[in-house]
Amino acid sequence: MNKSIFIYLLYGGLLMGAACKKSGTADPAPVPPEDSSGVITPGRNVLVWVDARSNVFGTYGRLNDTNEIKKVLDTLKETGVTGLVIDVKGTTGYTMYPSAYAAPATEMDGKSLPAGLDYAGYMIREARKRSFRVYASIVTFVEGDGNRGIGKVFDDPAFRSEYETIVCDVNGNRVPVTSTGRNAFVNPARPEIQERALNIIREIAGKYDIDGLLLDYARYTSIDADFSDFSKQQFINFLEEKYNDSDAAGMNFPTDIVASWKTSSGKVVPATTGKYYKKWLLYRAGVLRDFFEKARAAVKSVKPAVEFGAYVGAWYVTYYEVGVNWASQDYDPFNDQQVRFDWAYPGYNETGYAEQLDILLTGNYFTQILLSENPATASLQYHWWSVEGSIKGTRYITRDKMPLYGSIDMGNVDWPNKGEITRAIKYIMANTTGGIMLFDLVHIYAPQYNRLKQPLWDAVKEGIKP
Repeated sequence: MNKSIFIYLLYGGLLMGAACKKSGTADPAPVPPEDSSGVITPGRNVLVWVDARSNVFGTYGRLNDTNEIKKVLDTLKETGVTGLVIDVKGTTGYTMYPSAYAAPATEMDGKSLPAGLDYAGYMIREARKRSFRVYASIVTFVEGDGNRGIGKVFDDPAFRSEYETIVCDVNGNRVPVTSTGRNAFVNPARPEIQERALNIIREIAGKYDIDGLLLDYARYTSIDADFSDFSKQQFINFLEEKYNDSDAAGMNFPTDIVASWKTSSGKVVPATTGKYYKKWLLYRAGVLRDFFEKARAAVKSVKPAVEFGAYVGAWYVTYYEVGVNWASQDYDPFNDQQVRFDWAYPGYNETGYAEQLDILLTGNYFTQILLSENPATASLQYHWWSVEGSIKGTRYITRDKMPLYGSIDMGNVDWPNKGEITRAIKYIMANTTGGIMLFDLVHIYAPQYNRLKQPLWDAVKEGIKP
């Protein structure tokens, strides 16, 4: 799917997928998480993510037909859904609308949109007719589908040569990310890449009647990126300016960051780290924090009332691997005596970008709902691989700076039955300040795309009930 699934081996041996995968006044005050009695004030918003590749171009997707779009949206309304997250730029780098900055996605895998249809515009208009809140999402720093060999980097050799992210393989060689079989991430540190994303952000905010704009994949591909010459020089400048490090220019790159690599659960990860490793993590997180400040300003410069937000995986304990610190700057993982993060470095809290967000969606993509349901977690307060533990952890590190939407994956995890999906929805809605996001629409209506092999409308409707 467009929201490519990261696969992580979860605590207790559970495999989970990180698919991804919200009105508005300017810079709204944070929603208070508790009332005077100390009880959480729950959010009742129900958002459904609409992945473009699966719903429009997938084998069982229905949204390449305008009549089917209307039918599906009508059913969502009847079910109790209150809003949509419409994917308008996917992993190919193509857009689901006519753009001045990217080629349009009109055909894929043998399916096509009606000639001349502005899919994003049509979806937004139909959503408004049903009084849905509407959020547009973009895949921020991916510009090519590595599996299909299509997208911006494959269409433009010069762009690919200059901007495709460089990763280290298990032998320490620096290679383009697509040579490893993955999607074509681009280097988020490059000013030209940031400006491309900012132009698209401004374009969407100005072109469409949306309540919010969400960034997805606003990250590095993984811990093995980006080891380009550009990032090397920028990192040297960072060390010289922030730490007055006169030896930085003579570093052994990349071995002074990661001395050796190994494979773990199919991923290339550090085996032995070098003297600059933690400062490297700090540098990368700072790159993305600075971009989020620019992206927020881009949205607000066009329409101040449009909310700015992001989707992230809820597993903060390992999210440093993709260069992202979605915590509040008021939370310091280095000095936290309650929850220890051995990768943190002094000043890491300064890279937190929670304060830049009006809305945050976290992927709580786990089948364990309550901490008490596993003896190994029953005594814990925060546990990043369960629904309850990750929601509590998220609120702890974000300091409730914005409304939080917890999310469940309807189709890529092994729900034992529809009742557990309903129970997860009810828990999230009772314990978050914004509401819930359901990933993905196609999993609900197409039984071929979920593990239970059943339509999930009734599970959603029952879960939404007060």
